[in-house]
Parts: sequence; C-alpha cells; structure tokens
Amino acid sequence: MIRTLLSPLVFVVHTTLQIANLALWGGLVIIFGLIKLLPLGQKVRLFWNGLMHAFMFSFGKVSVFFIRVFNAVDIECAVHGELSKNKWYLIIANHLSYLDIVLLIEFAANRIPAPKFFLKKELIWLPFVGLAAWALDMPFMQRYTRAYLEKHPEKRGKDLETTKASCEKFRTVPTTVINFVEGTRFTEQKHLAKQSPYQHLLPPKAGGVSFTMGAMGHLFTNVLDISLLYPENKKHPMMAMLSGTMTKIIIDVNVTPVPETQVVESGPTAREQIQKWLNNLWKNKDSTIANLLN
Repeated sequence: MIRTLLSPLVFVVHTTLQIANLALWGGLVIIFGLIKLLPLGQKVRLFWNGLMHAFMFSFGKVSVFFIRVFNAVDIECAVHGELSKNKWYLIIANHLSYLDIVLLIEFAANRIPAPKFFLKKELIWLPFVGLAAWALDMPFMQRYTRAYLEKHPEKRGKDLETTKASCEKFRTVPTTVINFVEGTRFTEQKHLAKQSPYQHLLPPKAGGVSFTMGAMGHLFTNVLDISLLYPENKKHPMMAMLSGTMTKIIIDVNVTPVPETQVVESGPTAREQIQKWLNNLWKNKDSTIANLLN
C-alpha cells in the first residue's frame, strides 16, 4: 500500500537516475569511440574495445542496481548449461519490454562476450543510439526491398556481403548476437491480431536469424534460448519497474546447439529451414513459459 502511494515520487527519482546512468555510460562510449578513428594498432584497438564494452556492462549493472533499490523485486536467473566468455553465441529471446535489453546486458556481464545487435543502416543517424552502436562495432544492415531488387537485380546479395564484411572482426573476438525473433514487443492486442498459435508468444520471424546465420553462422558455438518473464507485472513492465512496483523477474536460459541448417549461404531454402527450427523452438519455449508461470 505504501509503495503504491509513493510510486509517483519513485517514478520521478528512479527515471531521473536511469536517464543519468544511460547518459553517463553512453556518452563515454561515444567519446571513446571517436578515438577509434585514429590509426590505432591491433592490440590497442582490442584494449579500447574492451574498455567500451566495460562501459556498456557498467550501464547494465548500475541500471539493475537501481531496479533492486527502488523495487522489492525477486530476480530469478536460471542457466541450463555451461557458459563461457571465450565462445560465440546467438541469443534468441522473447520480447516483452525495453527492460529486456537492460537485463540481457547485465546478464551477459561476467558470463558471455559483449552482446551485439544487428541494426538497420538508417538507425546510424538516430541521435545517441546510432553513434553508440557504431562505437561498439554493432553491424548495420543495408536491407533492400523486393521491389527495389526487381528494378536493381545487381544489388541482390549485396546486403549480405556488406554485413559479412562488417562481421569479419568477430572471427577472432568472441561475440554474442541478440535477436528478438518476434520482431516486436508482446502485447495481448498483438497476440490476438496476429492470431498467434502460442499462448505466451508472438509468431517468430526467420528473416533476422537467417540473415545473421548467413553473415556469421559459421562462428557460433551455441544458441542461447532465453525466456524473459515479468509474471506479476505483465501489462507494463517498464512502468512498473520505474514506479517501484516490480515484484518478480524471471530469466531462464537454455544453452542449445546451433541448428543444422545452411549457415554460410542465405536464401529461400536456408530461411525455410530456420523457420521450421524456430517454430519448434517456440513451441517448446511456450511450454517452458507456461511451466515457469505456474
């Protein structure tokens, strides 16, 4: 009762601290990223990248620290399998809130290599986000529409070639790639609109995973199937967290093999194989989530 009454004040203070935390570490990432424009040696560049990844992890840790301070929250994290900072991982997770990203960054710290997102090329011009992502070596994809490719067939396959080239630096540095295969955050309205065959999930889309596999699938050592849940704050997890009324968070991680699909080349056949694999994975995930909620 008291926590509910104080939630407006908690929201103002907590939100201010979270924004300041993001501005501090994000600003450092951008400033240090600009130094990478200088002709640095390979060892210096690796050290510099490690420093910026440390800034990103610090953002996640401090953010979760604030979450614990302002919320009487129980965070359950279960990992089924072994993790290493010296392997390459593809994370496939359900998507409920912007809070998911913070939790995944904090989860990765001290467990697995720094996470990367495949971003649309247009996002590089987005204030703050674009520069920070560039500084952290996150790949920017140049995707062409079907209509554009019909007019310019010479561009077919160029998007994958460009992304492969930007991923070459990951060949010698262990990396984690995050993919939210539902394509959007889960809501009951979207669940009904998409006529999802799953009880707790939206239908998965193979496009992003297929593109990722085509660019660097041969590097991955494991897939991390992650289920994120806010069982007592399902409707507005972010607002509940900022207002101090978040009570429980579940992070369930299954370490699984890389699917036996065509991981080097991209095309309709590979995409169909990955879609079948995702559908089966999502069916099992739906059952896992039901069990966790019960």
